Formats: sequence, structure tokens, C-alpha cells
Amino acid sequence: MSGTSLPHNPIRPDWLATRQEAPLDPGQLIVDAHHHLYDRPGARYLLDDMLADLCSGHNVRATVFVQARSMLRAVGPEPMKPIGETEFANGIAAMCASGRYGDVRVCDAIVGFANLRIGDAVRPVLDAHIAAAGGPAALGGRFRGIRHIAAWDPDPALLNPAYPTTEDMLDTPEFREGFAHLSSLSLSFDAWLFFHQIPRLTALARAFPQTPIVLNHCGGILGAGRYAGRSEEVFAQWSASLRELATCPNVMVKLGGLGMRISGFAFDTSERAPSSIQLADAWRRWIVFCIEAFGPARCMFESNFPADKVSYDYCVGWNAMKRIVTGASTEEKADLFWRSASRFYRLPSHDTHN
Repeated sequence: MSGTSLPHNPIRPDWLATRQEAPLDPGQLIVDAHHHLYDRPGARYLLDDMLADLCSGHNVRATVFVQARSMLRAVGPEPMKPIGETEFANGIAAMCASGRYGDVRVCDAIVGFANLRIGDAVRPVLDAHIAAAGGPAALGGRFRGIRHIAAWDPDPALLNPAYPTTEDMLDTPEFREGFAHLSSLSLSFDAWLFFHQIPRLTALARAFPQTPIVLNHCGGILGAGRYAGRSEEVFAQWSASLRELATCPNVMVKLGGLGMRISGFAFDTSERAPSSIQLADAWRRWIVFCIEAFGPARCMFESNFPADKVSYDYCVGWNAMKRIVTGASTEEKADLFWRSASRFYRLPSHDTHN
């Protein structure tokens, strides 16, 4: 991050250890619908790290890997460099499919990056992603879609300079020219943007009704920078926009991502790591509104690890999610915790969850 951006706090194992909980409802099947793996200076989260979190007691059977600028190719054409990340994630998936690391299928589905702003020139990049992950999904390949981050705000402290974007990127002809190739290749789109940009995603979803879209991280709730202390105002604008987006049948939403500093919950500033009760109390109205707007069959829980690990422990986070929906039916919980993600990402392990 640049000097003008909100820094990502390092993961603090000793601090996380100040709050340990036993898993609630440990038999509940889970597909972790959103996580990252990477190895950067000062930031490492690879398979061993994730397996340590997965061993905390929850019944996580599969995970969805989402791009995070990891293992990009060092040489070659710029548009093709992200293929390295798909090759990396597919290797992790192959390791887990061997059974050597237990029965969890890490990276069961892969979401990569392709610069959709290059228009029709993105087609060979998409083809290369599919090939790098074993071919089309119908033939057992793991590549499922693209995330091209669109998060933009006038406050530069809220932006990640590694992902240059503009306020109107989703509306531009060149972006939409690239986006148009997703449907023909049976690829989906992961949308990461901020709450005030949701109407632009609604317009995109209506323009491309055949392209499956999933909104990341509850729709980009902001509570830091110029949004600090404005929770009620943010909720009002966010909820109205989210309800309109929910009228698009091709859109789903991921429930999570609220441990990032930009969300403003400030869990990481406490002397002790938060409990699942504290997390559930803070998140409840945001997550419950998402479920009410979209319905359980169009919502999926995510960990967003390791980004959210700066704020809470993996086991504690899933306990909080379970607390929030404790009154849901068995079928509703199945949708929220694994079935919606399995359906959206067409997981090859889908049948093992029935």
C-alpha cells in the first residue's frame, strides 16, 4: 500500500491466541467461498497456513480461491502474467485432491484476474486461464471466473494502488467489450467495489443478464476515512442500492469481508481478539439484510482469509456467522454455508455434500 493508503495490519498470532473458542455446530458442512493464498515480502499465507486454520474444528470441505496478485509470471506479455496465479492455485488444488492433506479440497474453484479493459484482446487471456486450470469445467477444469477489482473512492486512503481503477470503469465501452466474453466461456464475475458503486454493478448486471455475478464482501461497506462515524448514513445508502441489485436474478452476494480495516469495525484495535458474540453483534444487521434482500439461495458465507485474519481467528469467525443465522432452517443453512457457493462455482465436489 502507498503512504496515503490505510495500511494492512500484519497478522498477529499472539494476539489472535488471546481468544480461543470451540467450534459451534461442528458438523455443519462449509464451503469457504472466498480466500487468498500468496507469498509477498512481509505477507505470507500459503497452503500450510490455511490448513492450520482449517484444522480449527469447522467442517470445511472445499474452498474457492480468489485472485490476489500471487505468483504472477515474471516475464512475457503483461496481459498474460496473471496466468501464473491460476497455475499456482491449480497446483495447490492438485495437492489437496491427492488426499495427502485430508479431505478438504482447497482451491476447488479458481477465480483469476484478466484485464477486461483491453476489450476483445482479453479472449486469449481467458482461454489461457481455462487451459492452465485443466480445461473447461465440463471436463474437470477448475477455472470459474474473473475478478477485476473496481473499488474506487475519492478518498485515496481507501484505495489499493495495486489495483488502478476509475469511478466509471464498469460503464466504459472497453471494459464491457471484455466483460462480454465471460458468458460465452461459461465464466462468472466476482465484483469487488464500494457500497456507493453498487448502482453501477446493477446496470452491468442488467446489461449482461446471462453472466453470473457475485458481489464480494457484503457490498463494500466502508467505515474508515471519510466514512468514519457515518454508519447510519452508509447503511441507508447501501441497503437501498443492495435491494435494487437483488432484483437482478444473475447476481449473488458473499457474506463476509468485514474484518478489513476499511469496514471500520476496528476489531484489530482491541487489547484482546474479539469473540464470536462480539463479531456477530457487529455484523448482524448487515448480513441479515443481505440474506433478506437476496434470500439464502443467493448468499454464501466467506472467510476472506487472510485479509480478515488481522481482525479475528478463523474458528471464531465461522462461529460468528453461525450465531447470526442460528434461527435459520436446516435447508437455509445448507444454502448459506455450502450449497449456494457449490452451485455458483459448479464445484466438482458438489455431489459429496448432498
